[in-house]
Parts: sequence; structure tokens; C-alpha cells
Amino acid sequence: MPLSANTADKFIVDRSKRHRNSDVARAVRKTRDRLLQQPENPTFERELLKQHAGTVVSGFLSVPFLVTAVAVVSYLLGMGQATLLWAALTIIAYGFLAVIAKRVSALPAAEMNPAGVRMEFFLGHLMTGLAWSFYASLGCASCAVDDLAVIKAVVLLVAMAATAMLSSSYRGALFATFLIPIAVFAVTGTASSVSIESAMAFLLIVALPFFAYVVRTMSRSALMTLALRSEMDSLVAELETAKAFSDEARRRAEDANLAKSRFLATMSHELRTPLNAILGFSEVMANEVLGKMGNKSYREYSQDIHDSGQHLLELINEILDLSRIEAGRYQLNEAPVALLNVVEDCCHMMELRARNKDIRIEQNFEHFLPNLFADERAIRQITLNLLSNAIKFSPSGTNVLVRVGWTVGGGQYVSVKDNGPGIPPEELPVVLAAFGQGSIAIKSAEQGTGLGLPITQGLLALHGGEFELKSKLREGTEAIAIFPASRVMEDASDRPAAATASGGRF
Repeated sequence: MPLSANTADKFIVDRSKRHRNSDVARAVRKTRDRLLQQPENPTFERELLKQHAGTVVSGFLSVPFLVTAVAVVSYLLGMGQATLLWAALTIIAYGFLAVIAKRVSALPAAEMNPAGVRMEFFLGHLMTGLAWSFYASLGCASCAVDDLAVIKAVVLLVAMAATAMLSSSYRGALFATFLIPIAVFAVTGTASSVSIESAMAFLLIVALPFFAYVVRTMSRSALMTLALRSEMDSLVAELETAKAFSDEARRRAEDANLAKSRFLATMSHELRTPLNAILGFSEVMANEVLGKMGNKSYREYSQDIHDSGQHLLELINEILDLSRIEAGRYQLNEAPVALLNVVEDCCHMMELRARNKDIRIEQNFEHFLPNLFADERAIRQITLNLLSNAIKFSPSGTNVLVRVGWTVGGGQYVSVKDNGPGIPPEELPVVLAAFGQGSIAIKSAEQGTGLGLPITQGLLALHGGEFELKSKLREGTEAIAIFPASRVMEDASDRPAAATASGGRF
């Protein structure tokens, strides 16, 4: 099962957990419904009242125009000076309502008393309703038209529609304004034997709940808008808080990384100096350079000291390499490198170690590979890490297959395949993490630091390459280091015909 190094993170996020988007969406919907079902919510009440106040103030200039136009038409129809008196009273009533709305608009939301403001608006709309009641009661015995009731009904319908559009944030405005005028119109209409007036009264009575329904729908839309805006404000606040925490965490991580780098730089010198002395003196004692030891156990102890010191020095070097790679401070000494020669040298270096375990290193190299523009030391370290792991986990009497060749994209690769116990698929990310080791490897092979593969990934990433790990349980593991075509110093079209015929891999 292949796993690219680019996707082999260190489980900062546990992707095995169930996705929480659906739970979050349900919680948001539940919260929104709860907010919408609370008409007495003080915050939303204040917002709706301020919206209504703004609508009344912005729409006030249109009221005198409409009232004046109705008064002029009614006067021309012969309704007399009573229409002018009605127009004056109506404009005064709407002016009083506009004064209330302007005061509410200037009032800070935190200082607003929703119940008191609602009562003020109710009284203001009631005054405008009394003015419209006066218009509904107007009659005319000598008018030039026969269907005066139709005209008044149309005027009241237009006024109702305009009020419904402007009062979506305050549901009581429509009933407070037009309940009395419609009642007056109905009483005056049914007192007469003319059927058209009764029909118009019935039309107005039916229109009032219809417009009330329209206002209720628009009010819920306004409430939904407020809820969405509240959610958006909360999300923005949470994002800003999260960003602040993230910036602080990044700053602390950078400080910690700097402290780690300084610590490692200091400790590397402090540790290597006594380690070199330990290694040197233990080697002199183990080889009996200055004379024979009287006790054989002392020689064995000296060799053990030397081996342990060598292991500790290698561990320090690996930790320093990984630290420099992660900090982006690993400097590549790039030069033309023959990949075939480097891998072949590494195979020779590991030959003795493989022979001690009765393991045969089998080489399968493509010929005529051009040079890579890369760091030879890094390539050597990559190859040695892969060979060391393969020999470590291979059982005695098996082969380790090493291949070098072209990739399909024109790059070059190094593949090391063993016949070891393999790695379970769920443990592949663990193996590729720093200090990570698989459970089977821990039980069946010698202990290691768990830094070889992370260093290999980092060195390949510095070269723009990729690292893949393919493994099947109880069948073995194949580690593949891929160098990109941009590192090849000759174009793929210039490769010899023999190499092209052999075909690329990966």
C-alpha cells in the first residue's frame, strides 16, 4: 500500500473521527429556531424597533405627497373643505410619528426600553389611524361621482399596502392604524342601502388580515436576517479570537523552535567533545595499543563502551540533521552526482553487515543514467538509511533488492525492497513520523531511533523529490526515493536507446 511522504503527517488532526459538519449545522439550526421563537428577545426587539424607526423616518416625506394628492382629488370631486382639514390632521399625526421615530433612531440600543418604545409607536400609529378614520367617515351628497365609496376604499387599500410594506419590523402598526378606519367605513357603508359600499367594506375587512399576514411574513424575514447577522457576528468574533490564539501559538512555537535550535547547537558541542574522548580512549583500550590487559572482560567492556558511544554519536547527528531540516536550515552542497555510483558504494558499505545476517544484496541498475544535480552526502545518507532498514528487518537467508532507474516523468529513483514482516497499513503514518516505529518491527527486530525515514523524507523534499513506502503485511516492504526530472542534468530525450527501451517506473 503506497503512502506518499507529502501526506504522511504526524496526526495533528485525527481524520478517523466522524466529520462534525452535520452536527454543527444541526446545532446552528436549533439555535436559530430558538431565537426566532422568542419574540420577547430584548436584543432582537431593540434591533427591530430601530429598523422600524428608520423606515418611518425615511418614508415620512412620501406621506404629505400622498395625503395632499388625495385631498386635492377629493376636493375637486366636491367633498368640500373637510378634506383639507383631514389632510392637515393626517400630516400632523404622521409628523408626530416621525418625531417619535427620529428620537428612537438616535437612542442607543443599550439604553432603549423595548416596552416603552413599542407603546410610543402604538400611540403614534393610533393617531394616524384616527386621521384615516376621519377620512373614512367623510361623505358627499352633491359629489360629481356616484361611486365615491370605491374611491375611498381604493385610497384606504393603497394606504394599507404602503403601511404594510413600511411596518414589517413592527407588526402592531397595521392594526393600530387601520382597524378603526375600516370599522368606521363599514359602519357608514352598511348604514346605506347602496350595495357597492357594503362590498367595499367587505373588501377592506378581508384585506386587513391579508396585509397582516404579509407583514407577519416580512417580519419573520427581518427576524431571520437579524438571526443570520447575529450568527455572522458570532462567527467573526470566534474567527478573530481563533486567529489571535493561532498567532500567539505560532509565536510560541517559533520561540520554542529557536530555543530548541540553540539548545541542540550548544549540546552538540558539549556532547561531542566528551564523546570523542570516550570513543578514542575506549578504542585504544579495546585494541590494547598501550599494552595487554590482564582481564579479558575489560577488553569486552571497552568494546561495549566504544559501540555505545558510537551509537550515541550517530543518534546526536541524526537529531541535528532532522532539526536542521525541519527548521529549513539544512544547506545542500549541490554538484553533479552519479546516482549509480553512489548507490553502488552504499551497497558495498552495507555488504559486510548483510553478510553477517546471511542476507544477500541484489542489484538491478539501469545503465547510462545521467548525473543528478544534487547533494552527494544527502543521497548517500538516503540510500544508507533505506539499506539499513531493509537489512535490519529482513530475516536470514533472504535477499534485499536494490534498483536504480528512470521514472515515467523523466526523473530517477532508488528502490530498496526487503522480504521482512511488513507494516500494517494503519501504522504507515507512524513509521514515517519522527521517532515512530511499527509494532511488528519493535517485536521482531533490533531497536532503532525512528529517525531514518523522516530524515530521508526531509532530504528528498529539499531536492524537490518524493518518498513512497509500499508494504504488505508478512510480504515485505519497498521504500522508493524519487528525484524529479528537474534534477537530471541531461534531458530525458537524450538518454541512450537501451535505457529508453527498458521503460520508466513510478
